[in-house]
Amino acid sequence: MIHFKVRSLLLVIILCIVPCALAQSLDDWLGSLAQPQDYRLKRVSSWDQTGGNADRRQIDRGQTLTVLEEQGPGVISHIWITIASPENYHLKKLVLRIYWDGESEPSVEAPIGDFFGLGNGDYFLYQSLPLAVGSTKALNSFFPMPFNKSARVTVTNEGSRKGDAFYYNLDVRVYDKPLPPDTLYFHAQYRQCAPCDGWTNDWKANGDDKVDKKLNLDGEGNYVFLEAAGRGHFVGVTQSILQNQDDWWGEGDDMIFVDGEKLPSIVGTGSEDYYLGAWGFYGGPTNYLLFGNPVMGGFSAGSRSSVYRFHLDSPIPFTKSIRVTIEHGHANHRSDNFFSVAYWYQSEPHATFPTLPPVDSRLPKIYPTGGPGNAGK
Repeated sequence: MIHFKVRSLLLVIILCIVPCALAQSLDDWLGSLAQPQDYRLKRVSSWDQTGGNADRRQIDRGQTLTVLEEQGPGVISHIWITIASPENYHLKKLVLRIYWDGESEPSVEAPIGDFFGLGNGDYFLYQSLPLAVGSTKALNSFFPMPFNKSARVTVTNEGSRKGDAFYYNLDVRVYDKPLPPDTLYFHAQYRQCAPCDGWTNDWKANGDDKVDKKLNLDGEGNYVFLEAAGRGHFVGVTQSILQNQDDWWGEGDDMIFVDGEKLPSIVGTGSEDYYLGAWGFYGGPTNYLLFGNPVMGGFSAGSRSSVYRFHLDSPIPFTKSIRVTIEHGHANHRSDNFFSVAYWYQSEPHATFPTLPPVDSRLPKIYPTGGPGNAGK
């Protein structure tokens, strides 16, 4: 009992005081500091190898920069990136990809801003356990990313202008022995609907009878965060929203289908509820260790919001497949723009990712969808 109380108190202290930079293992943060470590820490960075102060890389349009190419076994424990670029929406135009063990298709593929939760292409500050944006424009990931044979990290400039300054620091734990054979690999996948295809634009408010009485039990038409095949567990999502229509964007339930279920075994009660807020986030922006709404838009067309939820408390396991979805409005009646990145771990090989949308369609803009506040269709 005493041991349990001490450990619980230690965990509370850690969660309240220790910065998110130590997000690798809640159990080991302080308890293992007096134990010898079995890895060698390596730093891979953009430092000026002449000894000067030009600690940056330039990425011309159409160019791919290899940020890291490392032989295993190892674990990427931290990624830090900051960018200076004259390109508008460069966060949507620079694409991050990560490849494990010589694979030809990436296990991580997303616009770099979306990967770090900045899905509308604008910088803002927030702190969670696995991801954080620090002052100023400092992009941080603390997801542990293991590999046995090799790791390759690239950034491709799909914009129209040269990126003047791309700075990076990656910390890698290098091991002498192979990682355990059941080690799962980190994955992250970008998706969007711009706009989402609402089933009607003939409504005046989210609570209209025509909308409220529409039934959706099987997730037909839901926005899909992730479809994965294999064995692993889903650990979270970041999402950004640009409203095409008035009223609250979040009248939609999360529905998660595990191992081929026809009806979801995990069903929520509303979008803000999935992100562990309530009542339309009326209290304003928040950011916590596992959940938050660091950007809180209004309730009219053109409003922008960003939210996140990490299931580090209870990752959602799957043995064959998983399909993670959420409604866009009740029973999918709304036609807003959703941009998201899903994060999960699984054994390789993974299913082929959807083709990354072209740059122009990734940029946040209002579409003529019709409905309240939109004079389109």
